[in-house]
Amino acid sequence: MNATPGKTALTPPTHTTPPARFSHGVRKGNILQVAGQVGFLPAVPGQPPTPAGPTLREQTLQTLANVEAVLREGGASWEDVVMVRVYLTDTDHFAEFNELYDRHFADLVGPPPARTTVYVGLPAGLLVEIDALAVLD
Repeated sequence: MNATPGKTALTPPTHTTPPARFSHGVRKGNILQVAGQVGFLPAVPGQPPTPAGPTLREQTLQTLANVEAVLREGGASWEDVVMVRVYLTDTDHFAEFNELYDRHFADLVGPPPARTTVYVGLPAGLLVEIDALAVLD
């Protein structure tokens, strides 16, 4: 964690240093914003980030794990998440993504977070990106 008065940058040990000037997550008070995460496998020092695989399923599961790692680093969990934004590269992936997403949140205590899904361009080979906003009690 990197802290300044009232604001803490979050980088889990599984993540590489971002390629630009941003944080994987930032916590200020009881608010935690997770930056858009993609399906990269845990970081290996000295090696470039590697996607979990070529399929939407592989990348979605890893992306959700990467979001969760940032949440944990900031002292939060999925139960604290109030908003999720999903970025897909292909409209044909919507149904499959929803199945994976629904399974992921099936055991969540309380209501699921609000969600927005949009279609975007991502770097070659990446199919999904997810960010999240958590409010801690």
